[in-house]
Amino acid sequence: MAENIHGERVLTELDHVRLAKLLDARVHPALESLLDSAELMRSREVPADIVTMHSRVTLVDARSGQRDTMTLCYPREADPAKGFLSVLSPVGMGLIGLRLGATARWQTPGGEERSARVEEILYQPEAAGEYTV
Repeated sequence: MAENIHGERVLTELDHVRLAKLLDARVHPALESLLDSAELMRSREVPADIVTMHSRVTLVDARSGQRDTMTLCYPREADPAKGFLSVLSPVGMGLIGLRLGATARWQTPGGEERSARVEEILYQPEAAGEYTV
């Protein structure tokens, strides 16, 4: 995964704390890098165009143009068949903290580079006034 530069990703302070707790349970270099480099914001101040935890988004695959809608969640809530994608998955790590219109990039388990544009943010907890989800 490519290195992030400060300000490229935005995390709410609450998401940052909760994601940091996942590091206690496992080693995850990409997550550690994200937590170190992301810009932090209070939940009430995060713009509505940022992908936060529990956001429901539509992605458009850069190569095929295929549209997929998914909800970014914590590993214990993941159910890909129902559209719930773990933040620790390659796609989830590529997506968290991006702005609407940005391109998420990740590597498949087989080593293939993939990317998709954040086409829509259908739901963001903070924009809906939910600050503790």
